[in-house]
Amino acid sequence: MRDDTWLLRAHTTGDPNAFNELVRRHRDRLWAVALRTLGDREEAADALQDALLSAFRSAGNFRGDSAVTTWLHRIVVNACLDRVRRRQARPTVPLPETDVTPAPASDRDTAMDVRQALQQIPAEQRAALVLVDVQGYAVAEAAVILGVAEGTIKSRCARGRARLALLLGHLRNPADGGRVPSDVRGGAAQGRGAVRADAEARADVPPVDVATDVPSASGKETGA
Repeated sequence: MRDDTWLLRAHTTGDPNAFNELVRRHRDRLWAVALRTLGDREEAADALQDALLSAFRSAGNFRGDSAVTTWLHRIVVNACLDRVRRRQARPTVPLPETDVTPAPASDRDTAMDVRQALQQIPAEQRAALVLVDVQGYAVAEAAVILGVAEGTIKSRCARGRARLALLLGHLRNPADGGRVPSDVRGGAAQGRGAVRADAEARADVPPVDVATDVPSASGKETGA
């Protein structure tokens, strides 16, 4: 079977189908990262499209220091964080996300709470949590994707989980007004569990079909 590195090299040498095949392999996970990092479907679709076009054009610069999927995730996360920074500079009120998948009211409410809570923590913490707790990347892999030290990933995840535990305390203790124990480890566990539960609830959301929008190889710019 042709691996990711083979496909990327084929793309840079002019294969018109190689990049689209690479996208089809990984678009579900890339879409999940974009959606949960940005919390808005339209923004996530635009960020993913920007990232894939960037990858398409800069494929010739890939040095092979990491896996191709790690390289793709890094480009997607950077595109998302760029949009977060622009959004913070020019704040707007996003339209509420609509979910076309039927679900019990309690599940919808919980998923909405988790998504809203994720948007209230710093973008760097959110990106680390999405990679580690949602996508299941090892801390070392997440560190490569985000371009930071492993200790930084651990710290961002711990702070993000603790913050989520405070924001989502009402899900565990609905009768006491949302108060949560002061135990940091317990709070971190709750935050991690909430993010994973949201990931499972949203696993059937179809990804945007970006592959058909990627230009043909005859017009690519490799950036080499």
